[in-house]
Amino acid sequence: MPALRACLAIAGLTVVTLILLPLQWLAVRYGWQVRRTIPVLFHRVGCWLLGVRVTERGRLCATRPLLVSANHVSWLDIVVLGSRVPLSFIAKSEVASWPLFGTFARLQRSVFVNRQRRSATGRTNSEIAERLADGDAMVLFAEGTSSDGSRVLPFRSALIGAAQAALAGNGEAGPETVWVQPLAIVYTRLQGLPLDRRTRPLIGWYGDMDLAPHLWRLMKEGAVDVELVWGEPVAVTPSTSRKALTLQLEETVREALMATLQGREPGTRITGAKDVSPLASRDAPQNIAAPQ
Repeated sequence: MPALRACLAIAGLTVVTLILLPLQWLAVRYGWQVRRTIPVLFHRVGCWLLGVRVTERGRLCATRPLLVSANHVSWLDIVVLGSRVPLSFIAKSEVASWPLFGTFARLQRSVFVNRQRRSATGRTNSEIAERLADGDAMVLFAEGTSSDGSRVLPFRSALIGAAQAALAGNGEAGPETVWVQPLAIVYTRLQGLPLDRRTRPLIGWYGDMDLAPHLWRLMKEGAVDVELVWGEPVAVTPSTSRKALTLQLEETVREALMATLQGREPGTRITGAKDVSPLASRDAPQNIAAPQ
């Protein structure tokens, strides 16, 4: 039965891909507005075929420009996030050369980052800034790699600078404020049972795991529960301290992930917990000013 489930999922994804991929190619080529919504449909079908159930706490900020700063667990993160609203992703440059997945990433209008060349950061930030100023919501996996989903690795501050690069006064005319929103991606159950040390690698894709075997195993398992915990959006201005912002985003996402895994509401205090920002999305996001 597990193998049959996986085969049916592959067959369904193949049919959907053959229908939607040419449409998305045309939409991207000619700039049709539907280019933002076709990927959402594709990922929603993908979640259904893979047996992924998504629960959300809070909401995605409706204000644009918006950069979402999230932790990263698996290739499945793309399917989960892409199924909610129109989003584009900031991906490592190697993804562009992957068979089929590289095509998917390009058609979702991903921005590719060469993390091995620091000299490329400025050019990448300019591209991200242009997309933000154009109204696209961009997702940055700020750890720069993936983990097993039981922890949050340190966030990198370099690409957070793209938010400031999109502001008015940084070169060409742009918006006066850009929003950055923290997001915790938390995988909680597999086939109705809480994830543990044995089952977590079935979802988390990290280290030197090969993609194809991992994809096949997860398709055979199915029935994945994941929670998206949207944090409070932060207003970024020219005076914002990039390092302070990165640290706050990291701590907020870490608190949300640990709270969800421990079965408590994010933001509630426990003994020894750090004082971090609350996670309820609000209409008046806070601003982090540079230290005087």
